[in-house]
Amino acid sequence: MTKPKPKSGPVKKNVPERKSSPDNGAVPEKGEALFPIVGIGASAGGLEAFELFFKTMPADSGMAFVLIPHLDPGHASMLSEILQRNTTMPVHEAEDQTSIRPDHVYIIPPNKDMAIFHGVLQLSTPEQVRGMRLPIDSFFRSLAEDQGERAICVILSGSGSDGTLGLRAVHGAGGVSFVQDPSTAKYDGMPTSASQSGLATYILPVEKITGQLVSYVKNLAQTGVHPVPMASKAVNATRRILMLMRSKTGNDFSQYKQSTIQRRIERRMVVHNLSDMDTYARYLQENPAEVAILFKELLINVTSFFRDKEAFEALETEALPLLFEEKPENYIFRIWVPGCASGEEAYSLAMLFKEKIDEFRQDFRVQIYATDIDDDAIATARAGMYPSNISLDVSPERLRRFFTKEETGFRIKKEIREMVVFAVQNVIKDPPFTKMNLISCRNLLIYFESELQARVIPAFHYALSTGGILFLSPSEGIGNFTDLFSPVNKKWKIYRAKPSGLSARALVAQRFAWTTEPSKKEPGEVFLPSDKTNFAELTRRVLLASFAPPSVITDENGSIIYVHGDTGKYLQPAPGQISTSVIDMAREGLQLDVRSAIQKASAKKTTVVVKGLRVRTNDGIRGVDLTVRPLTDLEPARELLLISFEETKQPPAKKRRSGKSSGTGEQGSQRIEQLEQDLAYTKENLQATIEEMQAANEELKSSNEELQSTNEELQSTNEELETSKEELQSVNEEIVTVNAELQAKIEQLTAVQNDMKNLLENVNIGTIFLDTSLAIRRFTREAKRVFRLAAADTGRPLADIRSNIPDTDLIADAQGVLDSLIPREKPVRTAGGEWFLVRIMPYRTLENVIDGVVMTFSDISALKAVEAEARAACDYAQNIVDTIREPLVVLDSAFEVVSASGAFYRTFGVTPEKTLGKSLFALGNRQWDIPELHELLETVLPKSTTFENFEVRHDFPGIGQRVMVLNGRKVIDDTGSIHHILLVMEDITPQRRGADKKPVRGSRGRA
Repeated sequence: MTKPKPKSGPVKKNVPERKSSPDNGAVPEKGEALFPIVGIGASAGGLEAFELFFKTMPADSGMAFVLIPHLDPGHASMLSEILQRNTTMPVHEAEDQTSIRPDHVYIIPPNKDMAIFHGVLQLSTPEQVRGMRLPIDSFFRSLAEDQGERAICVILSGSGSDGTLGLRAVHGAGGVSFVQDPSTAKYDGMPTSASQSGLATYILPVEKITGQLVSYVKNLAQTGVHPVPMASKAVNATRRILMLMRSKTGNDFSQYKQSTIQRRIERRMVVHNLSDMDTYARYLQENPAEVAILFKELLINVTSFFRDKEAFEALETEALPLLFEEKPENYIFRIWVPGCASGEEAYSLAMLFKEKIDEFRQDFRVQIYATDIDDDAIATARAGMYPSNISLDVSPERLRRFFTKEETGFRIKKEIREMVVFAVQNVIKDPPFTKMNLISCRNLLIYFESELQARVIPAFHYALSTGGILFLSPSEGIGNFTDLFSPVNKKWKIYRAKPSGLSARALVAQRFAWTTEPSKKEPGEVFLPSDKTNFAELTRRVLLASFAPPSVITDENGSIIYVHGDTGKYLQPAPGQISTSVIDMAREGLQLDVRSAIQKASAKKTTVVVKGLRVRTNDGIRGVDLTVRPLTDLEPARELLLISFEETKQPPAKKRRSGKSSGTGEQGSQRIEQLEQDLAYTKENLQATIEEMQAANEELKSSNEELQSTNEELQSTNEELETSKEELQSVNEEIVTVNAELQAKIEQLTAVQNDMKNLLENVNIGTIFLDTSLAIRRFTREAKRVFRLAAADTGRPLADIRSNIPDTDLIADAQGVLDSLIPREKPVRTAGGEWFLVRIMPYRTLENVIDGVVMTFSDISALKAVEAEARAACDYAQNIVDTIREPLVVLDSAFEVVSASGAFYRTFGVTPEKTLGKSLFALGNRQWDIPELHELLETVLPKSTTFENFEVRHDFPGIGQRVMVLNGRKVIDDTGSIHHILLVMEDITPQRRGADKKPVRGSRGRA
């Protein structure tokens, strides 16, 4: 049975289909199979994370991956080539207008910004090559806009916070996000920032992200259900930790900045490889020592001498002259430095005041109280010993005047140290000092929440004398307590205390409690005139019921919207800028009444009628009745008012006549009644004015509270930035220390490398370093005389290199040394006739580990030539000796035989083996032990150059008695010592046979 052939066309993977959505406007073509697009962002340490991600990601997952690392804009990226080794998916460097395909990897090019639109990558050149660029956030946002609920983002290792805002956008679009577990990241800045947002769907190690991602896409394709982000338990765990800290240390950190607390706790969790904050809370309970360590972590003791130099200059030039004004002789300046850390700020103020006192040339004294809750920091401050790098912050003049140079750094001099008293104090719960001239609290309030700041600022005011100076950091302020302080320098946050008893009353009443509840009143909405309202028809209907007097329609504020009839008798344009307010346009005699009536009608929602008003017109004074009717029933969304002016026939009051008349009593009664009406009218107008003023004040107060709230938010943000800056400075200081150590090591290593290079090049010894596989590590130029080496041969096996030494296998010798660890040495000869002494030694590391072998080649060609010459000279001399017919023997200074002629061996019947190297007197059973010969060699010859014709008679074993004539000569070396002795023996026995046995002595020698 044959199988049916598959239909032609692409095979579609089991991936979720992309439904048309009005949110992104992407409408797929009919039959188009859509696939997930995964954006992956990383920064420092991202290469390792990328490699691990793609090693564990299946190549047929059906997803497309877009990588956004932080790249150097000035260098070409090799990331695509590197990642291609870890996956079989095609890896591309993205190009503009690239359509994304499944099972492909795309990488952002250097110096480019990238976005996605309808599945197509869009590249652009950034305006700034370097600077505050956030390419990951930018791409994630475009991915969220383009893919909606199908958006997937992954944040891996990196420093900073790039990606967090993009993750928020993906979360807002309904997408899913994966964040690398910060404890597994090489750099945890980006993962920590993303996880702290509370919006991450999954927080996992890289090797688990891939499996969860595949599972998520598969589940989404089958069910279409998106995962719900896991609820964070960090808040409850943090509260338990802070409660434990309060019970163990007595310090309450609950009103410190929670972001700072969170970062410091997570830093300790990373140290102990704990990923769950509940687990760390239990760890704290079981390990009291960790509580003390965390307490130190929460106290960020980052400070320096004359921090923010411009701020200290402003303090010196603007604030100190105010303090020194009209101070009597022997006055004592009292200064408080809460949160003094290791004392640099307190000593800075002491030096500043010392200089100022010397400048004024007055006998002032200074007492500085420096406090902190960290007893270790107080101990450091009391010691007054600081490292040498404070020269970056302290001028050379101040270093010479106020410090003593010691071996390990600089120490504060006694005159400055005695000005400062250090003590442990909690500025939050302990009573403040009093009668202070200056309080310097810089970079402490930034770690407090606003409620805690509101408790501390009045305490500072209470501690200051009237006119005292409060010195804060540029990121801090006095908040809402403008009634307690007046600014001296707003930029550098220098304030002067105002006379006020509010802070004292607050401290006594609630023990530093100082709360301000801003009003929650929201400003009312302002409704603009509606173009659809038929005001003519509306006005006609109302006026028909009111005899249609001249009228206007206004809003609740009195702005005219519509005019009906002739209102010129009652209203006229006000001089100056054009205004549509009916109050401003009301003629003389109507303004106060119109204002009052509008307010009453708006407030009580009832009709207000004011009769008997007198208005001055162009024709004189006329009587008028004023009516104000609310129109809310006709247009509920707005408050409109109908203001009508109805003229009355009541004549104006006559002028008072002089003199008496019969109607005086009646006129007096009318006059009193008129005055009473005027008084009531004036009271009503005054009350209306007061109410209008109160309403305006309420609006101003509401606006002011909104501005204060905005200012507090900005200040809180600024304090957060300052806190991050402090932590970065702390980390930077640690990095600088490590970097300095590494730099010293590098310099030392460079010096050693230079020495080794010069040593190897100047000893003219060829050297080859081999690893355990006998592959070439490095070699010197002299080694090229033995092996045909080139610079590119590093890393190749030495066996692949042709040698200039025939018939000698040095590879086998090297392997033998590597196996036995026994050095080998042999002379070898090259094809060119050069001789080298080869030494093969094991290569030992500093840890005494065998890591290869070292082959050295010493040129011994000259030595071989000298040996050949010496051998030839010896042969030549031996031939001469052998040519002499008489026995000849060559002795050294110890009378040992160095050489002998053939006649000597034949005459006395000895062999070279029994002669050479033997003492002359010991030859042949001591047959040469002749006393006369002893005397010649030991006594005569050292004093003379030669002795000649010395005749001796001696019985030689084996040959009998012989008469010998001896001739000797000594050979002197450069030092004047005897080098060799030539001894010739002539046998004259036949001539002397039968003669007298008494030997005839010859000449003993000559000088």
